[in-house]
Amino acid sequence: MKPSLLLFLLFSCFHLCYCAQRYDAIFSFGDSLSDAGNLIVKNPSVYLTSKWPYGMTFFHKPTGRCSDGRLFIDFIAEAVGLPLPPPSLKSGEDFQKGANFATTGGTVLEYSFFQRRGLTKSIFTTDNLNTQISWFEQMKPSLCSTTQGCKDYVGKSLFVVGEFGGNDYNAFLFSGKSMAEVRANTPTIVDGLAKGVERLISNGAVDLVVPGILPIGCFPLYLQLYKSTSKDDYDQFGCLKKYNNVAFYHNQLLKIKLQQLQQRYPGTRVIYGDFYNAAMQFVTNPQKYGFSNGALKACCGGGGPYNVNLDYRCGQKGSNVCNDPSTYASWDGIHFTEAANRYVANGLLRGPYANPPIMS
Repeated sequence: MKPSLLLFLLFSCFHLCYCAQRYDAIFSFGDSLSDAGNLIVKNPSVYLTSKWPYGMTFFHKPTGRCSDGRLFIDFIAEAVGLPLPPPSLKSGEDFQKGANFATTGGTVLEYSFFQRRGLTKSIFTTDNLNTQISWFEQMKPSLCSTTQGCKDYVGKSLFVVGEFGGNDYNAFLFSGKSMAEVRANTPTIVDGLAKGVERLISNGAVDLVVPGILPIGCFPLYLQLYKSTSKDDYDQFGCLKKYNNVAFYHNQLLKIKLQQLQQRYPGTRVIYGDFYNAAMQFVTNPQKYGFSNGALKACCGGGGPYNVNLDYRCGQKGSNVCNDPSTYASWDGIHFTEAANRYVANGLLRGPYANPPIMS
């Protein structure tokens, strides 16, 4: 065999082995962007995500996911050859290949933080980041039994920590707090998230993806709630600038914190997930992704320019749903359609919205 051919084959093999990231399990933490049904386990009749048309596209029934189908975490699991991680609170599930601890409404900070400040109006769960990590720690002995066994198992698992933070900011914004107060509390929220990531590392996590928050100023819900008569409040794409600035500031601080964690724990791989720009691609060039109805209007809602009406929310009597969710980026005004979730996941798996990409 010619030396050049041998080198080519060796390089090809190395390249394949390096790119085919192998995980034994996947564990997900977060809020409604990741929740696979934890919120509705205890009381399925109360929440809208247990009602049609949620789940209409893929599951053909509501599952508790805040979408018409699969979430970004589901697509990541499929891409790495694992089953969709089941909701951790659901009895009778096999969690050996992973679990989804995310809960709709989940925050970074403890409920008491918001309670002391009179900000609990929009918080409907006390299941924050620390709660979810505690659930993982309680489950861990059933997944591995020895110190070395747990080190190997957890070390070969993928941890996706977030999105987290959106509901923390909602607590301030929906209560009418000033942008100055929101900004003043951003370091506390980011520090809380970083401490949660570090706690998972102390539990043996090696590969962790930590998404930033989305451009909330482009959410149909925000556009409806905070619509303005001043053109200066909007960017060139029709998004509210000051709300996107909240997300941008959070993400800048988060990237710094994650870089510090990576330096402190060089044996880990801490990946920042760029949800902000992953979502902005739908806003700036919706046609490229087949979103002929754009990104600023919900598929499912109660009418109006953004198809958002709090009196007729998706799943409530009086709301409407589009014929083809794949032509929309926004499902219900604050969450992605399955089609958008697929693109977000792909950007994390293969780039450019994760550095390094998960599959590298």
